[in-house]
Amino acid sequence: MDWDNLRDSLNRTMQSIGEEITSSWFYMQFGAILIAAGISLALGSSLRTRVDITSLTMGWPAPLRLFARTMMQRAGTIIFALLAEIARVVLVKTELLHRGYILSTAVNLATAWLIIRLATSLIRNEFVVRVVSIAAWAVAALSIIGRLDDVSSALDSISISLGTLRLTPLILVKAVVMLAIAMWLVSAAGNFIESRIARSHDLTPSVQVLLIKLVRVALVIAAIAIVMSAAGIDLSAFALFSGAIGVGLGFGLQKIIANFISGVILLADKSVKPGDLVTIGDSTGKISAMNTRYISVAAGDGREILIPNEDLVTQRVINWTYTDRTMLVKVIFATNYEADPNRVCELAVEIARNTQNVATFKAPNCLLTEFAETGMKFALTFWVADLDVGMDNVRSNVMQGLWTAFKKENIRVPYPVRELRVRSGALPVEAVPDTPAEPPAPTTRTDRH
Repeated sequence: MDWDNLRDSLNRTMQSIGEEITSSWFYMQFGAILIAAGISLALGSSLRTRVDITSLTMGWPAPLRLFARTMMQRAGTIIFALLAEIARVVLVKTELLHRGYILSTAVNLATAWLIIRLATSLIRNEFVVRVVSIAAWAVAALSIIGRLDDVSSALDSISISLGTLRLTPLILVKAVVMLAIAMWLVSAAGNFIESRIARSHDLTPSVQVLLIKLVRVALVIAAIAIVMSAAGIDLSAFALFSGAIGVGLGFGLQKIIANFISGVILLADKSVKPGDLVTIGDSTGKISAMNTRYISVAAGDGREILIPNEDLVTQRVINWTYTDRTMLVKVIFATNYEADPNRVCELAVEIARNTQNVATFKAPNCLLTEFAETGMKFALTFWVADLDVGMDNVRSNVMQGLWTAFKKENIRVPYPVRELRVRSGALPVEAVPDTPAEPPAPTTRTDRH
């Protein structure tokens, strides 16, 4: 670490500040700055209170509305810069000051802050706005007062060497600021590309999700590489670290990598996609989202089942909507032997045909399947046209219709009956030994004469 350069830079800075403070012209300019700041605060607050910028800019293009709103929010800064510049010009013209360095510096700092805030108004993340604004204004302030090179040299003189990698505070500051800007640009570019891909009707939902995720990963990797190169960090110094990271990923993150690769495979082969109705093990529901590590299955009762992508590749998966969105539903019911099976089948087919959400491209069918001990068993099959309604709901509606029709036609549904027969007559009763009765409790009588 070169402490001598840092000490010399600090000494020169303190001497320059001391010379300015001891000068009599410093207090005149400082007073003018305080007066301009007070007036600008009052006028800026009054303008924001009296002017409704939202109604004033109604109907303007979006960029102009954003510009007008930002200018109104920074009205105090604009007024301060104008008043400070007017004060400097008046003092210089009247030869009270030679050039008004402090007033000029205050005007330049206010102008730089205004420009920075206008530029960062496009950023929606408040944290990124603050980081970028403070960092940019600090650089601008050092440049305005002429100390940017000295501070840069001082920060670059302190270093830590890690093999061939040389880290300094200047490199770290550059990397942090540029990384924040790069991540915002990556987010904005990713959102733009995602909206364009989502509007494409030539791509299936699974391919759209795959492209969006690949684009975002590629943008992040490219942004990190560009920022490290721009900050002066030699990427070849990370060769050893990248090898160690690869070994760690291979052993410690096997499941994560397996799920990631499985997710890419699922998105590429289109075996499942968002909106499909699937059954995986004991879990059945509609796929609501596909991520790089898992898929989210909405069970229909408020639950979200998160299933790792690896399970979809290695286990048996039932996709009810792989080729189409129709489903065959079977209803098993029984009647007594007094009913006419032909009439029962006619009623069942008619009820299924008239039930809402039953498909019309294939007629329902009813079959007599068994002569059981308790009655005749039937199987009614029909197709559900829209699985979004739910096959259980349609099955329930059909069964309610069958119950109503059987009541009208006096067709009974059999149920098991149990009879108990006693052949040996009365059941034996064991003799119970007599027990002496307890004597009555004594009573006390009191005669009163």
